Amino acid sequence: MPLAAAPRLLVFSKTTGFRHSSIPEGIAALARLAAKEGWEATFTENAAVFTPEKLATFDAVCFLNTTGDPLDAAQMEALKAFLAAGRGFAGIHAAADTETDDPWYPTMLGARFLSHPKQQTATLQVHHNCADAHLVSHLGPTWQRFDEWYDFREPVPADACLLLTVDETSYTGGKMGKLHPLAWTRRVGGARVFYTALGHTEESYHEPLFLEHIRRGLSWALEGRKPDAAP
Repeated sequence: MPLAAAPRLLVFSKTTGFRHSSIPEGIAALARLAAKEGWEATFTENAAVFTPEKLATFDAVCFLNTTGDPLDAAQMEALKAFLAAGRGFAGIHAAADTETDDPWYPTMLGARFLSHPKQQTATLQVHHNCADAHLVSHLGPTWQRFDEWYDFREPVPADACLLLTVDETSYTGGKMGKLHPLAWTRRVGGARVFYTALGHTEESYHEPLFLEHIRRGLSWALEGRKPDAAP
């Protein structure tokens, strides 16, 4: 049997709304992770890669602080078909502030950005009892860090496996109540979907615990790839 090909990851960071200054830091951090993990990573802001033929060369897509409406209707259909084929998706931070009025994308992701208070330190609750809890097994029961804490327009779907929630009593301005989700996984059809609202700041992409959080989420999304056919 031939050796399996390296997992192939597409990192997309196009913005048509607010542009995060941390995007270059995020790209550099994901490039380092890919090199260490043996992933083949492609970084682009060119939405023309979203065709069925081009996406077929990847195992997972990561939206890194995308905003606004970076994909047109045909490109969105290509992404939809990619996930329907059983591939993976990972969204980082502003991926939830992307295509928020599209009828499919926010439903797939599980959230639509609403607002955020000022950046501040807060305490995250780590959930070690969901099916994908191994993705946060490197963390203790709580995690205190500084970031920009998103509120979402609606609660995340009941089928989401919550990995991280934020304690609204630990900071000011939260709007979602006692169970305020920040990171989760979902199975959407045959696809694996991972999302984390963390990752606004440039400093995030130098934090060992955050980088391990991202590494595990991306690895999990890539694990859903279909094995290469034998020659």
